[in-house]
Amino acid sequence: MAEWNEEFSRGMVVTAHPDDAEFGCSGTVAKWCAAGWEVVYVLCTDGSKGTSDRSLTSEDLARIRRQEQIDAGKVLGLKDVVFLDHPDAYLQPTLEVRKQIAAEIRRHKPDVLITMYPMRNLDGGYGFGHPDHMAAGEAAMAAVFPTARDHLTFPELLEEGLEPHNVREVWVMGHPSPDIWIDVTDSIDTSIEALLAHTSQLSSTDEEITASMKRGRRERAKGKGMKYAESFKRISFDGRGPGRRVSDEQEEEDEL
Repeated sequence: MAEWNEEFSRGMVVTAHPDDAEFGCSGTVAKWCAAGWEVVYVLCTDGSKGTSDRSLTSEDLARIRRQEQIDAGKVLGLKDVVFLDHPDAYLQPTLEVRKQIAAEIRRHKPDVLITMYPMRNLDGGYGFGHPDHMAAGEAAMAAVFPTARDHLTFPELLEEGLEPHNVREVWVMGHPSPDIWIDVTDSIDTSIEALLAHTSQLSSTDEEITASMKRGRRERAKGKGMKYAESFKRISFDGRGPGRRVSDEQEEEDEL
């Protein structure tokens, strides 16, 4: 149930769509921002398909959802929101998407990167798995390791002045076996306010959404000594970064 390393001060959230982060981790993000962290969102798609309103074109919806995400980011206190603008519903974890995410990792140098669960859940329900969610999670993890780390991968990034960066931890939201719970009791109201900015995606009343969000966070907090919590699978890397081997000499010293 431990939270984050007190030395950390920069976070990044990589999701598929506008509103994914607000539904999944905005209490944690609000808490980071309140603590003085610099936090950047990277959205892989333009959100241009998620509506039942036949009067809206994809271009209209993309424009609306972009502004909704910017407004939500202002509520949370984000440093920046980056839109990669791939078409909604068609996202794949291609080399191009991986390169774009890696560029943002190198640019903003997060200590912790939150992303989406990259696998399908066969239990059904909403957790069945949107293909964009899985693609965003896979691309983000591939960007962390090895793309953002290795200077010889996409060397044109170096030419743009984007030096390699080692992310210290990846937190996966929506993982069926979480191992870290963040107390969002003090930040849940901010997270809900940010979610309510996504009016194009919400069919319930503000009161119903508030109750639903609090109910879900309260359920995650059960047995953890918290009122409201968000949970993640945490993947921690040592100071050398993901996948970095120590030298044989260092291994010998560690054995002494």
